[in-house]
Amino acid sequence: MSKANLAADKSILRDPIEALEHHFGFGEFKPGQEAVVSALLSGQDCLAVMPTGGGKSLCYQLPAMVMEGVTIVVSPLIALMKDQVDGLQKKGIPATMINSTLSPAEQSDRLRDLADGRFKLVYVAPERFRSSQFISALKQVPIALFAVDEAHCLSQWGHDFRPDYLRLSEAVAELDYPQTAAFTATATPEVQKDVLGVLKLRDPLVSISGFERPNLSLNVILCEGHREKYDRLQRLVETHKTGIVYCATRKRVEEVSASLSGMGVKLVAYHGGMEDKDREWAQNVFLDRTYDVAVATNAFGMGIDRSDVRFVAHFDVPGSIEAYYQEAGRAGRDGEPSECELLFNYADTRTQEFFIDGNNPGLDIILDVYTAMRRLCGSSNEGVAIPIREIAEMVNVKNTMQVGSALSHLVRAGYLERFDIPGERARGTRLKDPSLKDTDLELNQEALFEKDRRDRSKLDAIVKFCYDSSTCRQQWILEYFGESNSQPCGSCDICGESSAHSGREPDEEEFDIVRKAISGVARTCGRTGSGEWEPRFGKGKIVQMLVGSRSQELAAGRLDQLSTYGILKELGSAYVFALLSEMEKAGLVMIKKTPYPLLMVTRRGTEVMKGDRHFSLGWPDRSHSAAMETAGNAQRGAARVGEPGIQLDDLAFDEKLFEKLKEVRTTLAKEAGGVPSYVIFSNQILEFFTRIRPTSEEQALRIRGIGKVKAERYLEPFLEAIREFGE
Repeated sequence: MSKANLAADKSILRDPIEALEHHFGFGEFKPGQEAVVSALLSGQDCLAVMPTGGGKSLCYQLPAMVMEGVTIVVSPLIALMKDQVDGLQKKGIPATMINSTLSPAEQSDRLRDLADGRFKLVYVAPERFRSSQFISALKQVPIALFAVDEAHCLSQWGHDFRPDYLRLSEAVAELDYPQTAAFTATATPEVQKDVLGVLKLRDPLVSISGFERPNLSLNVILCEGHREKYDRLQRLVETHKTGIVYCATRKRVEEVSASLSGMGVKLVAYHGGMEDKDREWAQNVFLDRTYDVAVATNAFGMGIDRSDVRFVAHFDVPGSIEAYYQEAGRAGRDGEPSECELLFNYADTRTQEFFIDGNNPGLDIILDVYTAMRRLCGSSNEGVAIPIREIAEMVNVKNTMQVGSALSHLVRAGYLERFDIPGERARGTRLKDPSLKDTDLELNQEALFEKDRRDRSKLDAIVKFCYDSSTCRQQWILEYFGESNSQPCGSCDICGESSAHSGREPDEEEFDIVRKAISGVARTCGRTGSGEWEPRFGKGKIVQMLVGSRSQELAAGRLDQLSTYGILKELGSAYVFALLSEMEKAGLVMIKKTPYPLLMVTRRGTEVMKGDRHFSLGWPDRSHSAAMETAGNAQRGAARVGEPGIQLDDLAFDEKLFEKLKEVRTTLAKEAGGVPSYVIFSNQILEFFTRIRPTSEEQALRIRGIGKVKAERYLEPFLEAIREFGE
């Protein structure tokens, strides 16, 4: 069909609702889709951020069927392209793809068919835009829309930055700025700004659809080791049958696949080290439901349209919240309840740190790699097929990823160039200007530092997410992406733990207690210039202040001079500590993550302090707290058992014992894989140990915050230290 015939084709449905039902079988749009489709059909550029499963693909596929011309879709993965094209062709939609799996002759044929109007959609790999010949051929194609899928790959601040995507801005300019749209499932405000700038979108509609996935139960399971992880995986498979297990490395995919297979699980493995045909087979048998479990690296699942995935498990911690939520979002795309488990062990962060080091080689390594390239290319500068390991030895780096990243930096900066080697699949690399030495290069060191910082901050964020035991998992993620005022999901591990307590509104006495507690926290805070609370003390010291402790530390901080000093003394420190924990879960107070965890009042807490009664708490059991308060009395002598008025802070605090217990905790943290010390027991628990001095598990279990599982793992070395100290 020629270009002229394309415009005259009466079979094209111009009404989007009619086309939606005719081509895709849907009677109505999903939330967020209609606004994007309408903007594109009116000729407007667009940036659409929609959650996985939100139907972003249809937002460019439907306009492609209504608009005149061809829609070009830039897509990063061959597997993703194939899945999309196969699905469209089954619906009778003329779609094709152009990528490295095609011979030059096949690519030329498809470009010719595009120019003749035989296809409405063509999926193109970003590396195709390296070729000026390819771009010249596209100029002969009537382009209706230039759609960039997985657009977060455009931003170096995105969780999956792809250098090949940067050429798209040049390609759009070469193609005389066709109507352009960008789509992604995960983009923070920083990444959105990058995408808009790189593609130079003109007066675009920016559509941010709701990220909330109410059918997903997000759970973080703190695991001691791999045995515990495999037990969890076995439970997930037995309970939910259909799912994906994500692993950080190829080696881990093979290990987990072997272990689960040994348990009798029928599964497929998928990672980048496999042959193309093996990866294609794995994807196909998962899609056609021959196999129901896939163990894979993060590439698996992008664009996978299997709606009945009932669980997604992360065997290793992902490198960012963006990556985690995108991968978790591949569960429950049919809207049915599904479970997502992140099996977290702090030691696993070392793998992500290795990736961060590899992706951020630093200026010195980049310059050393350039010097090595000058030596390898020689005076003739004929170019070489890059020997990564050889260069790594030449520049003395162990992480070979750093060499590849350094080469990419030098190519983007224009100091190296890649070229095709006749008869070879691998591409060559040579110097752009052989006369330049490393001292002549102009590289933005500040930008290198900033990218490294942001990558590490993303890893810090996912670690904080895993350790946060007070905020609903869904709320935590929505706030990360800039959505405020969300409600607890009610189904994650945090909400499940909270619901175990009888959450209810306060009676008169309880309301008065909470207001006193909030007032006490507020008195310990300062105020910023904008009037926001500025925390200064941790939860432990604030509890001591509220119950009127006579400790020297409190006096040194002048907390004993506050008007709220001792205002909750009759309740005891154990109850007040538990109360503050429940208030934290309810959002009345919060921990600010500085080098030290500091307690502050939230805006919601300020409203309650001023008289708003509409809140619910899981109220601590006063009898349990009272038992904990006197748990040490038996250790202090029979004369004190049941003695009225005895409070935890009235018991002796010994600094030497406290330091001894901290040493024990440090040793255990190292043995557990280098986890933060507070994961073993918090400073507050160590203070309880120091004052109460339990010598048996039964006594220690009366302390709030020590459960049976932690007691079995960690308690005995602390009890032994206490017994030795007493002797």
